[in-house]
Amino acid sequence: MPAKRARKSSPITKLFVLDTNVLMHDPSSLYRFEEHDLFIPIQTLEELDGHKRGMSEVSRNARQASRMLDEIISGRSEAIDSGLDLFEPSHQMATGRLFLQTEAMPTELPVKLPTTKADNQILAVVYHLQAKFPKRAVILVSKDINMRIKAQAMGLAAQDYFNDKVLEDTDLLYSGMRELSPEFWEQHAQGMESWKENGRTYYRLQGAAAGELTLNQFVYQEGEKPLHAWVKQREATSAVLETLIDFTHQKNNVWGITARNREQNFALNLLMNPEIDFITLLGQAGTGKTLLTLAAALTQVLETKRYSEIIMTRVTVPVGEDIGFLPGTEEEKMTPWMGALEDNLDVLNGTAEEGNQYAGEWGRAATRDLIRTRIKIKSLNFMRGRTFIQKFLIIDEAQNLTPKQMKTLITRAGPGTKVVCLGNLAQIDTPYLTEGSSGLSYVVDRFKGWGHNGHITLQRGERSRLADWAGEVL
Repeated sequence: MPAKRARKSSPITKLFVLDTNVLMHDPSSLYRFEEHDLFIPIQTLEELDGHKRGMSEVSRNARQASRMLDEIISGRSEAIDSGLDLFEPSHQMATGRLFLQTEAMPTELPVKLPTTKADNQILAVVYHLQAKFPKRAVILVSKDINMRIKAQAMGLAAQDYFNDKVLEDTDLLYSGMRELSPEFWEQHAQGMESWKENGRTYYRLQGAAAGELTLNQFVYQEGEKPLHAWVKQREATSAVLETLIDFTHQKNNVWGITARNREQNFALNLLMNPEIDFITLLGQAGTGKTLLTLAAALTQVLETKRYSEIIMTRVTVPVGEDIGFLPGTEEEKMTPWMGALEDNLDVLNGTAEEGNQYAGEWGRAATRDLIRTRIKIKSLNFMRGRTFIQKFLIIDEAQNLTPKQMKTLITRAGPGTKVVCLGNLAQIDTPYLTEGSSGLSYVVDRFKGWGHNGHITLQRGERSRLADWAGEVL
């Protein structure tokens, strides 16, 4: 156990005091502080107990945190007040100790702060520990912004919980595409191979810059001879590029829809490729995420018969006040949340009717009814335990999912199923989730470089000049 002895002799270990919302957000946070020690106030345990009932994500996490604490405490010969070693329970992830509040601590708080409030009792514990260990860094960890502000106003160190974040800066999130420099072809001219196969052109490139590309990443170069391609093979110092299908041309339209910009063309190449099983599309409102996905889904369900039906689901987080309970079946309850589906189907029905040889109301009604029978709307609440075989699964508003919920949904995919996640990281409505800790950012980062995954961040809005201007100035 040399790691533990090194930890005890080290003077730089900190003492982190955990707020309840950290444990309810990520129960495994108990093992995420490496060599540093943790302190859990009795008020945190009280609040965990108060939130353990129910079927919400918060309640499940509260129960899981309680179980993990029980595992750490049970069977321990050492006294609780001397700290519990986290080395074995964490499977050697953490080398610090866990301290629980075992004694009453004086509530030395400013007069204006009521001592009956749970947050203030935790602040009093931090204040007491700071006075007790003047030479040690005592830090409050909380997801509550106001709690951190109050702590800092009292001269206490406080910080957010960062271990759940994929990236500190979402500007660094993988965009799925890369612009080639003007000198790229000159730098890689030596040893380059080129050939044609099934109407596509392939380029095999050698060099350090080629090795920096990611599998299924899109590359482009504008100018007199524009190139749009994607990386189909990648090794340490080489890569194979394949040119794309041009979905901006009417002859390659998808359910009457053509790509209006470069990123939409990249997205349709992913959506229409049977080798791509998992796709993430990020973008602001009006960039065409849902329209492109539905057009590709309808084409592959009704025309090419690649998938048997479309399943669409989304997180039901209201923007304003909740409208209460909704009557009807699962599908009827979800209908008010699926306004985006209805709007996009109206557009797609219009494009289908333009080329419909059976003109008139009967033909249009038959088309709509046929489309309706192949689209199922499902609630996230009933996804656990299901398996979708040969389905086109669309997860809308995926930015509101936690990494754990995202895993639950993606693992529903059976043989022949394609999963598409749509979202806008600027519109997160779920408490405690940020752009860096959203399940959507999590899967974009974790799936990057897998041979059957594709990702594109759509840049330009194509809704209307009004919507584009509002997106810029408001």
